[in-house]
Amino acid sequence: MIHLFWLIPTLPFASAVVLMLIGSRLSKRMAAGLGVGSIGLSAVITILVAASFLSEPRSGGAFTQLLWTWIDIGGFRPQIGLYLDSLSLVMVLVVTFVGFLIHLYSAEFMIEDDGYGRFFAYMNLFVASMLTLLLGNNLLLLYLGWEGVGLCSYLLIGFWYRDPVNGRAARKAFIVTRVGDTAMLLGLFLLFTRLGTLQIQDLMQRASAQWAVGSTFAVGAALLLLGGAVGKSAQLPLQVWLPDAMAGPTPVSALLHAATMVTAGVYLIARTHVLFSLAPSAQLAVAVVGACTLLLAGFSALTQHDIKRILAYSTVSQIGYMFLALGVGAWEAAIFHFVTHAFFKALLFLGAGVIINALHEEHSIFRMGGLRKELPVTFWTFLIAGCSLAGLPLITAGFFSKDLIIWQSWSSPQGQPTLWTAGVIGALLTSLYTFRMIFRTFFGPVGTPVTKRPGYAMTIPLVVLGFLSIVGGYVKQSLLDFLHSALPSTVEVHAGALTETRSEIIAGLVFLLGLYTSYLFHLQKRNLADAVVENPIGRMLHEWWFADWGFDWVYDKVFVQPFIWASGINKNDFVDDFYTGIARFTQLLYRGLSDSETGRVRWYAASMAAGTVLFIAMVLFK
Repeated sequence: MIHLFWLIPTLPFASAVVLMLIGSRLSKRMAAGLGVGSIGLSAVITILVAASFLSEPRSGGAFTQLLWTWIDIGGFRPQIGLYLDSLSLVMVLVVTFVGFLIHLYSAEFMIEDDGYGRFFAYMNLFVASMLTLLLGNNLLLLYLGWEGVGLCSYLLIGFWYRDPVNGRAARKAFIVTRVGDTAMLLGLFLLFTRLGTLQIQDLMQRASAQWAVGSTFAVGAALLLLGGAVGKSAQLPLQVWLPDAMAGPTPVSALLHAATMVTAGVYLIARTHVLFSLAPSAQLAVAVVGACTLLLAGFSALTQHDIKRILAYSTVSQIGYMFLALGVGAWEAAIFHFVTHAFFKALLFLGAGVIINALHEEHSIFRMGGLRKELPVTFWTFLIAGCSLAGLPLITAGFFSKDLIIWQSWSSPQGQPTLWTAGVIGALLTSLYTFRMIFRTFFGPVGTPVTKRPGYAMTIPLVVLGFLSIVGGYVKQSLLDFLHSALPSTVEVHAGALTETRSEIIAGLVFLLGLYTSYLFHLQKRNLADAVVENPIGRMLHEWWFADWGFDWVYDKVFVQPFIWASGINKNDFVDDFYTGIARFTQLLYRGLSDSETGRVRWYAASMAAGTVLFIAMVLFK
């Protein structure tokens, strides 16, 4: 069965092609069957492949499948080849299974949309591109999937393209991520010119053999790959595109945040972890970027009122935790948090979609309230996901994965108290904004009345993901052991360091502190929250954090406005004047010739006669 794992990305891609070609002529039932069914079949094949992978002996704990040679020129022979090891298998399992649940939800959520077939075509291409990225055995094929998810994010964020706001959000995501993609492409050029290959496993072996720890080339390549990861995973300083990406349909947000694009950067660093181990300064940069991002995004989430934007900043923050883990060499912990995050973040977005649908497109948590009894299934599953996100101790999956990162940010050789402190403060912020959102949405007086309730296709994914958001944490040790063959951890506990148990106790206390504070400010005495915002200092901080710490303003002044100014100068330069002159001369000729079209035959005959006489005269008297 393992030999058929090439079908995993092929089926979503094939269904995307069919839907693009004839999707508009299919009934909605057939379009949904093709779109959802192909992802479901891909998930089933992935489970069967996983069973074979665990039972069959493998050389080096991996399986390679070469399909064909892509390019063969001057000794450069990249292949369309797939590589399956414990890392890619775990990632693919999450992408296909969570992706299937999101597709099932979408079948009902998008049923009234005119672009139903087009939606599933884009979604399936999104999943196929992500699977190509995960399974590619060389960086060129990985980059193809990398650009594929970038394209699909543009198409899906701007899916409702008739609204200019959506179009701007899609363009912003596409342009900002291109900055990171350019850095990554330069990194690929550097790796190929210095090591002579883009085959990932060969590349890592040659890097270890030819480059010493701290080598300039190793540091340069690692930093360039980090640039690509920062763009795709919405980390500082390129995080500005992700909150605006909420313009797309809610299932797109769920797929984007839980199973595809934003986790691509985490996978890239994990897959090339050997290179980062050779570049300690670049690895430290990964940790610093993650720590700073999780804090800045956490403060921004505290001030948002749009439920989807709160979750967007939450994703930026949680990806920051994954970067923090990668930066301290806790490779397995980063992937473990990816798995649990996929469960609870997909559930939070799908729950938000139910709420928005039920309240006739209302997004503000301050105009919600009282939904606990109106939408009971959504409430309980959303509460489970929120507790997992905030880290309810010893029960939810998010506690086990996040606490592991916090602990290893201290105990690893690359860890330090500053990084541990950032992780703990980030946990407090997570608890604060999560329960602020829950109390404002589901408790208190009723805000907007419920006008619609979800059907089975939207409810079943909530229940399944709610179950996984709890039990996912109890596979911790088994998952870490499974990942060890692909990601040998460098973490060792220092003598005298804070023990894991003490770290868990502190994380639990932080969770309770955030829960109580949110209860006090957003349920028991809501006027306290208003008083904080009305305070001059509180208002200033609120506006600053609400505006993403002013990053958009800075980028607008430093990059956008100068570019527009330069474009205006370029538009009026002499080159344009030359071509404008040609155009105006052509217009004059056109007007002159059009004036000769009078419709009078005698004038046409006289003109022909005069022309004939003139031609004969030129011949006779030349």
